[in-house]
Amino acid sequence: MELGMIGLGRMGANMSERLLAGGHRVVAYDRNPEPVQRLVHKEAVGADSLDVLVKQLEVRRAVWLMVPAGDPVDQTIEALRPLLARGDLIVDGGNSYYKDTLRRAADLEADGLHLVDVGTSGGVWGLTEGYSLMVGGSEEAVEHLRPVFQTLAPTADHGWGHVGPSGAGHFVKMVHNGIEYGLMQAYAEGFALMKHKEEFELNLHQIAEIWRFGSVVRSWLLDLTARVLADDQTLGDIAPYVADSGEGRWTVFEAIDLDVPAPVAALSLIQRLRSRDSESYADRLLAAMRNQFGGHVVGREG
Repeated sequence: MELGMIGLGRMGANMSERLLAGGHRVVAYDRNPEPVQRLVHKEAVGADSLDVLVKQLEVRRAVWLMVPAGDPVDQTIEALRPLLARGDLIVDGGNSYYKDTLRRAADLEADGLHLVDVGTSGGVWGLTEGYSLMVGGSEEAVEHLRPVFQTLAPTADHGWGHVGPSGAGHFVKMVHNGIEYGLMQAYAEGFALMKHKEEFELNLHQIAEIWRFGSVVRSWLLDLTARVLADDQTLGDIAPYVADSGEGRWTVFEAIDLDVPAPVAALSLIQRLRSRDSESYADRLLAAMRNQFGGHVVGREG
């Protein structure tokens, strides 16, 4: 099968490579020509514009977007619309908000175009290990793209699935990331607790390796944690700043909208936000309040 790939960041480029290795024809485009040329060297077909990309695809065209969520997705879709024909497919493999996906799918349907939303997990390891793909869209459109999903997934029958209509793929990926936040926070807190038990002189890498086999807390995240701790248990070169892609926030918002308690996801998100407060005004005020009501000592900077 052939596919147009728009957006050749690390994941988009890796997905293209996996498709090429699986025998698919890939027509690649990015605003930056360098990653296009790198894929051309791996036997992809290069395009220097969306118009050229579409013209190099045979009918029925399928174009996969790996661009940042929000306006970039809308802008790319609007640029593609006049170039595509009824029955063509647009795949959004990025981390779009599912309500945006619902709007886009309904809008494109008026032109006879199909939007397939694919929540994609796998990160930098997807090229070799395969991607977890949560697919939303019409039954017919998803079935047409089955060979692509089977190539990108860890195996043809595992790691991917059609989870529901348009929007469902991005919704499931949103919840997936909310769970991920909680898992990461739990590991981080547990290892921090062990690090502070200094009298035991615990080897955190050793403990991570023990837990990786047979333990009920074993996971791929723990495998990655063990890799990190093998290099430097102090993590001295890593800034204590944790970014978020937005999907954790959306998960918490959705929990509130549906009246579903999700305290772990919510607290994990708050902890990420807290990591960005280098001034920690709230902590300064807490210390000042303790001094006011109890005469507790206040530390002074400088």
